[in-house]
Amino acid sequence: MGKIRIGLCSWTDKSLIESGALYPPGVDDAKGRLQYYAREFPIVEVDSSYYALPSERNSRLWAERTPDGFTFNVKAYSLFTNHPTLTRSLPKEIFAALPHEVQAKERIYFDDVPGELRHELWGIFDSALRPLREAGKVGTILFQFPSWFLPGRKGFSHILDCQRGLPHYRLAVEFRNSVWLNQDNIEDTLGFLEAYGMTFVCVDEPQGFRSSCPPVAAVTSDIAMVRLHGRNKDTWEKKGISAAERFNWYYKREELDEWVPRIREMAAEAREAHLMINTCYRDQSVVNARLLREELSQVG
Repeated sequence: MGKIRIGLCSWTDKSLIESGALYPPGVDDAKGRLQYYAREFPIVEVDSSYYALPSERNSRLWAERTPDGFTFNVKAYSLFTNHPTLTRSLPKEIFAALPHEVQAKERIYFDDVPGELRHELWGIFDSALRPLREAGKVGTILFQFPSWFLPGRKGFSHILDCQRGLPHYRLAVEFRNSVWLNQDNIEDTLGFLEAYGMTFVCVDEPQGFRSSCPPVAAVTSDIAMVRLHGRNKDTWEKKGISAAERFNWYYKREELDEWVPRIREMAAEAREAHLMINTCYRDQSVVNARLLREELSQVG
């Protein structure tokens, strides 16, 4: 049986801090919060790296402030996953080297960036995480692809380019379009990830949307992963709300119990199973993580 790790998809979310659900009075700085978090949970997801490239300084501090065996799963920069990315989030030297017509755009896509600059961006991301990697504290790099990212030669080729860009890390791949997992494509999708040693990210999320994927439980590498986004259909694709509000959901005990046998089967096939709680609105991630931990401990 592989080791089961339960953690949150953010430890510094504003609404989580304001809720008082995790950090007691007096634990109010970056160092104290991470140290306190690591006493309860053995793993966490870094979300800030989606919005801007991570920094080597932060990686070094995170490594120093967490105990041996603690794990960080790091979300890939939005540009790498074909999401529209704020042009000004790029490092200054990369921005300055862009063609003028690209600099003029508020948001850009991966294909807007010349090949040599893409190579530099991969290198910056890699170097920034080196202190964590050398400390043995990087689990996976999470690539969450958008709903318009589809299977086919171009899609598979891009995923391979991501792996070539970050050869020192294990990729975890999450899809946001069910076509990857329909009857025609699921065998190819899972077979591809397994062939290249990438982690398939199983999801629990609202169903019935273009961006919905079914709750397929599958293991394609020695790290299995489930990300639980809640089941709030009213907010899943709602515009004008924060990411935390989108995942506004308290799990019912029976909803989590649906996953318990699947998690145990996945852990039996993997070295580790990472269970990441993404209901990051106020105290929900903490409440849901503790409930899942309780259910897993009670069901043999």
